[in-house]
Amino acid sequence: MTAPLKSVDSTDTVAALMQDLGRRARKAARTLALAPSAQKDKALHAMADAIRATTTEIIAANEADVADAKAAGVTGSFLDRLKLDNKRVAAMADGLEVVAQLKDPVGDVVAKWKRPNGMTIERVRTPIGVIGVIYESRPNVTADAGALCLKAGNAAILRGGSDSHRSSRAIHAAMVEGLRKAGLPEDAIQLVPVRDRSAVGEMLAGLGGNIDVIVPRGGKSLVARVQEEARVPVFAHLEGICHVYIDKAARAAMAKDIVLNAKMRRTGVCGAAETLLIDKSAPAKVAAPVVAALLDAGCEVRGDTDIQALDPRVKPAAPEDFGKEFLDAIIAAKFVDGVDGAMAHIARYGSQHTDAIVTQDKATANRFLNEVDSAIVLHNASTQFADGGEFGFGAEIGIATGRMHARGPVGVEQLTSFKYRVRGNGQTRP
Repeated sequence: MTAPLKSVDSTDTVAALMQDLGRRARKAARTLALAPSAQKDKALHAMADAIRATTTEIIAANEADVADAKAAGVTGSFLDRLKLDNKRVAAMADGLEVVAQLKDPVGDVVAKWKRPNGMTIERVRTPIGVIGVIYESRPNVTADAGALCLKAGNAAILRGGSDSHRSSRAIHAAMVEGLRKAGLPEDAIQLVPVRDRSAVGEMLAGLGGNIDVIVPRGGKSLVARVQEEARVPVFAHLEGICHVYIDKAARAAMAKDIVLNAKMRRTGVCGAAETLLIDKSAPAKVAAPVVAALLDAGCEVRGDTDIQALDPRVKPAAPEDFGKEFLDAIIAAKFVDGVDGAMAHIARYGSQHTDAIVTQDKATANRFLNEVDSAIVLHNASTQFADGGEFGFGAEIGIATGRMHARGPVGVEQLTSFKYRVRGNGQTRP
């Protein structure tokens, strides 16, 4: 059974509670940094078993969260991210086992060389330490983040959204059971036990130096707050304004399939396409079927005058529609002057998250892949592949669009730092 939320009174303030979580996480991190791969993997498999064994409890907790969300009048995309069912719970458990099968990055020798003086130098992967994860309406992050941090030898402090607190607690209980069975400290994965928003502020302040990195998973307002207030490094993206560019050399059927999947597979994820760009030199047999297919699938298309001419159902696009993250069945569309026009548009309106080109022209594709400055660029593939699982990472703790340390899906390797091991035989510096 999941533990009740901790009550906080004048003698047990949120600040004191959070500082205690930080100290316990740091202590657990020291143990995890030295834990053998087999022990971490045993914990992950035990967590998967515990999630499967408590599926009924997890779904019951989630149903209560979903009921509250519906009563509060939340949107469809929000509910989609919040809702769990048997398939999604099974996928969580499967994901833990996939992470267990990944190569342990800790101790991996990234580079090795010998100096003229005879010293040997190695650059070796090490855990970061304590990772703070702040997320909204995504209870599955409890499992994904906890598993990835553990595999990389890090302790995790998880602060789930108030809207998903019951679901997160039920999943966290299974994670703790796995740690216990593997003989690892239960404090290795902690869930903030209060819903008070001041707990987020405490995490952003670093918990007295006990948090090394913050990873936010949520809406623009949450990520903006984290990036503005955090006193520790942040792995994050602010928005997922993803583009699909259809070149004049694109195959019509491929273009239609990719755009439909990129927009409509799941409209509420950060890898969903929000803007469609079409080469103005593309033949009508390429452009018109794509727009019609989106409309037929229930997607609202907001286009410039030339896009509107393709189908009377297209609505006029406002200037602010370009550069907007809809997270809904809505897409902005316009014609551009070839790949140069597409890249200029992406440079102006994009969020450096994920952008794709559809073309059979390899030279054009290579220009796009080399020149578009986004964390993920794709050729002839859907933007919805912007996912750590699809990259073979097992799962992801988030997508980062910054240029320091981690970029793109943040998996186990990105959750490590490194140190140098230097071996000599008596050398001294002159």
